Amino acid sequence: MTNGNTAKQKTKPARVPKKPGDHGWQSHKSSTTRELIFKSTVQCIVEYGYANTTTTRIAEKAGLSRGATLHHFSSHMDIIRASVEYLHQKRLKAFRKAVENLPEGGNRVRMAAESYRNHVMHPLFVAFFELSVAARSDTELAAVLRPAQEAFDNALYETTMELFPEWKQDPQALELAMDLSQKLMEGMLICDLTHSQNFDREALLDFLEASLRSLLPQN
Repeated sequence: MTNGNTAKQKTKPARVPKKPGDHGWQSHKSSTTRELIFKSTVQCIVEYGYANTTTTRIAEKAGLSRGATLHHFSSHMDIIRASVEYLHQKRLKAFRKAVENLPEGGNRVRMAAESYRNHVMHPLFVAFFELSVAARSDTELAAVLRPAQEAFDNALYETTMELFPEWKQDPQALELAMDLSQKLMEGMLICDLTHSQNFDREALLDFLEASLRSLLPQN
């Protein structure tokens, strides 16, 4: 017989299980927001220059509050540092895609040169160029930018070697060919950015193509 005064057992409320996708969704949302901040930072650098790319302006471009932006990054330099890495990865991906799609037949030397010219004209490179100029007098920015540029140059060298395996016979000639291509194309970009466009692009490309062919080892 049960004692009527016996205290009733307290029942714990049932624990509501978390939805399987809750954590993943939060992680995806955070990743998406961070990428939005990166894109907005690059856009601000292109449109306003590095000096005018403030945290407030980045937040406005991203459609976020300044507080929401700083929730993901503790300082302006943290945003720049992460955005430089994002910019670096995007540049590499865009360049690889351009050269990997070159057809087997045809004038591959000219097409490769034009692919790099298109790469240099892209807003991603304009942003990197703007950062490079600013880094001349900003040691903190230079420390962030230098490793990214070195990594890009190494990847560019490896990609070019894959595209033209005959250059393995003469790596010094390849380095000269790459220096000539980069400096010429980037010089053309500077002329565009400074409105000094009074030059013959096609003549310069013809000269570059002839120079590259002269450096290309003959089988």
